[in-house]
Amino acid sequence: MRNKLTLGTVVAALGAMVIFILLLSHFAPTLVSEIGLGLILTSLLVGLMFAWLLSRWMTRSLASSLSALEVGLLNFKDNDFSVHIPVQGDSQLRALATLFNESAAVLRQQRQYIYQRELLLDKVIQSSPNVMLLLDDRQRVIYANDAARHLFNQGVRIEGVSLTELLEGMNQELANAINSPKGGLFSLASEEEEGEDETWHLSRGRFLLNGQYHHLILLKQMTRELNRQEVAVWKKVIRIISHELNNSVAPIASMVRSGRKITEPLDNAKLKLIFDTIEDRTSHLSQFIFNYARFAKLPLPKKSRVDWQKLMAQLAQHFQFSLVGELPNAPGFIDLIQLEQVLLNLLKNAHESGSTVEDISVHIAQQTLTDGMEGVCIEVADGGSGMSPEVLAQALLPFYSTKQSGTGLGLPLCREIIEAHDGRISLHNRQQGGLLVRIWLPSQED
Repeated sequence: MRNKLTLGTVVAALGAMVIFILLLSHFAPTLVSEIGLGLILTSLLVGLMFAWLLSRWMTRSLASSLSALEVGLLNFKDNDFSVHIPVQGDSQLRALATLFNESAAVLRQQRQYIYQRELLLDKVIQSSPNVMLLLDDRQRVIYANDAARHLFNQGVRIEGVSLTELLEGMNQELANAINSPKGGLFSLASEEEEGEDETWHLSRGRFLLNGQYHHLILLKQMTRELNRQEVAVWKKVIRIISHELNNSVAPIASMVRSGRKITEPLDNAKLKLIFDTIEDRTSHLSQFIFNYARFAKLPLPKKSRVDWQKLMAQLAQHFQFSLVGELPNAPGFIDLIQLEQVLLNLLKNAHESGSTVEDISVHIAQQTLTDGMEGVCIEVADGGSGMSPEVLAQALLPFYSTKQSGTGLGLPLCREIIEAHDGRISLHNRQQGGLLVRIWLPSQED
């Protein structure tokens, strides 16, 4: 542009000078002849040179501004918004440069915001316990979060691997569910012989991105969620039944006391037996309701630092057992009252299992899971008769009991307390006979 402006200036000057010479030769031919053709041509060349230099000097700021703007726009094309062009020249050039710099600042801010959002989104996805796989139309993995890498490849990156290769050697139920075009719930048998089956939910998505179809697979572990929903339903039923029973038991107990006072002068043995029987049964029913209500109204754990040595000493005051191994040096971060209730219940079951006192043991040790979660593992073992596979599958469910006088809430209450601590509990038959109850609790403080 600068060259065009310079050329235009020189051409305009040349035209003006030629017109001047023609007019001069027409109106003053004598003067032209006196000056001479050589001097006129020399003056013409000097004038053109002066016009060229003046044009170059006048357009120097325009040239530098346009050059800076061109470089800045090329940087924009390369997604580089860090450029800042100088503000110089006349008002229009200065306004244009200022507008460019403001646009660059806005673009830098927007890109930083998008970058931070992408980091946050990636952090959320990587921290999610749900398994996420993004596949291209050739069924190759484009993106996988940390949960997917641990599920399919022990934490090793799987980007670029085909889905067929990824599913080789995996659980057949899992492979069938992923290869199925439909989503929904499916179950995976536990790898442990007496472990609980796992329930998973699979959902699929398909979308078009950059002209190519992509496939999104989401896997969510539903076992604990379904268990919690089931327990929540049981709690609601228990609260309703407890409320109705209490509304009936309280008036009966009051009427018994009134009947005793009214019939006291009669001194009738049969009436006394009747009242004693009614009072005994209402008292038993009240205790029965209380046990169920305690399960339905279990408070959230109030965690604090707990010394394992002190806890073991408190348990030894109620039941005899042998301590296996050394206790962890680091204190636990748990609800002391609730965990003590769990361990007392397990030790009580161990003593009622037919086991000798010498075979009842407690073992506590630090344990880190495969996903890096640090915690403590508590094992309560006995030498009794153990449990059949059918009983193992239902022992942690509310209202299930093999004891004639049992309420079926002991182990479910233990499970509710442990899961409220974000832990897990499992039952296993020992090879040498007896039952092993294993508890895992996270050690991180909230």
